[in-house]
Amino acid sequence: MKRTGNKIPKTIGRLLVLVLLPFASTGQDTVKITRHEFSIQQAIDYANKNNVNVKNALLDIKLQEQVNREITSRAYPGINASLGTTYNPNVATQVLPNFISPATYQVLIDEGVKDGNGNVIQMPDDFGFVAAQFGTKYSATAGISLSQILFDGQVFVGLQARDAAISFYKKNAEITEEMIKTNIYKIYYQLLVSKTQVELIDANIAFLEKNLKDTRIIYENGFREKLDVDKVSVQLTNLQTEKRKILNSISNGYYGLKVLMGMPVKDELVLTDTITDEQIKDGMLDAAVYKYEDRKDYQYLQIAKQLNEYNVRRYKLSQIPTVTLNGQYAKNAQRSKWNFFGKGDWFTISNVSLNMSIPIFNGFYTKSKIEQARIEVRKTDNQVEALKLSIDNDVATAQNNFRSAIATMDFQKKNMELAENIYQQTKKKYEVGVGSQTEINAAQTDLKTAQTNYVTALYDAIVARIDFLKATGKL
Repeated sequence: MKRTGNKIPKTIGRLLVLVLLPFASTGQDTVKITRHEFSIQQAIDYANKNNVNVKNALLDIKLQEQVNREITSRAYPGINASLGTTYNPNVATQVLPNFISPATYQVLIDEGVKDGNGNVIQMPDDFGFVAAQFGTKYSATAGISLSQILFDGQVFVGLQARDAAISFYKKNAEITEEMIKTNIYKIYYQLLVSKTQVELIDANIAFLEKNLKDTRIIYENGFREKLDVDKVSVQLTNLQTEKRKILNSISNGYYGLKVLMGMPVKDELVLTDTITDEQIKDGMLDAAVYKYEDRKDYQYLQIAKQLNEYNVRRYKLSQIPTVTLNGQYAKNAQRSKWNFFGKGDWFTISNVSLNMSIPIFNGFYTKSKIEQARIEVRKTDNQVEALKLSIDNDVATAQNNFRSAIATMDFQKKNMELAENIYQQTKKKYEVGVGSQTEINAAQTDLKTAQTNYVTALYDAIVARIDFLKATGKL
């Protein structure tokens, strides 16, 4: 076998490349994780920039701006230039009555010319036809034309409706943002409440761990049974399992919030706000007085009604005449050969025309379109009235739910504090040997139930507050 000195054999070199290549590519493909520390308002601002539904709603505004430009363009003059050339292999032939021979005969008759027989020449009854070609084999034309609408009712209505159309899509974007905002509020605060839930479970786990330790000591001293130790161990394991499930649910909640905000799932999100009972109750009845105009969906319908009314006007004005001004200036040349860049005459063609189009009868088409537009206006009126009833119901229902949720939250908080006191007293009795394992297990179960009920009531109160603010247009 030959020595290779300091060189690595080719086979081993290839193996090293194959082994090291995945590590090299892993280093290149490392994904940078961004950390975001957001308050609720920062989360909403981020969503307004990155949520796909919001971005598309904003693009709809830009799209309507371009549609408005299209409408505006009809009010500007249209200017077109043209340049063309034509080759006629066979110039068109026209058959005309023979107008040359009668004139010739008339001259002969006037001069008294006689035919070969000595007779005076007579005018024939029919001279037949003459075939003639008009034009040349080559022609070229260069010109410019202008067209300007002087009056068109539909165009003028379209110009008036431009601002309303933009407002319509802007309001749609605001409704989309409000919907995203509502969901972000609920998920954000649910995750904050989950922190409280985890803290309560951690406290219970700490209680059980100490209880397990104390029970083992008492058991080792012969004052408890092994069964008591096992019961506490089972409770601790169940609580630790429940905590893992809650943490997994919280993790999924963060994923859902990121998707709603339009944030990459791989990024790290930290919620910086806190929530207290006082914050939930703040301004509970201040928004009880509400106006329909505060609701964005109500504003949206009002703009839709305005657009439908413009539609009625548009079809009405289509019944009056339209006036347009047209002008043309061109140069034309005709040649027997294609030499338009050489010498030769170019003849001027120019004209100006004023045209009026007067609609007289179109089979009642316009009347039908006007009635359709009027029906759409009436439908929008009905939708507005229905929305008013819906808003009244939303506010009344949300207000009842809000009050009930606050009362339930306060009750469950007091109940949780009472259950915690009972547990602490039972635990002390147990530690001094005057309480049973059954009593402390029951107290632990009651405490856990009270804590769960409080966490549920806390989140329900948050949701009720959000729904109330949204119902009154104050969110």
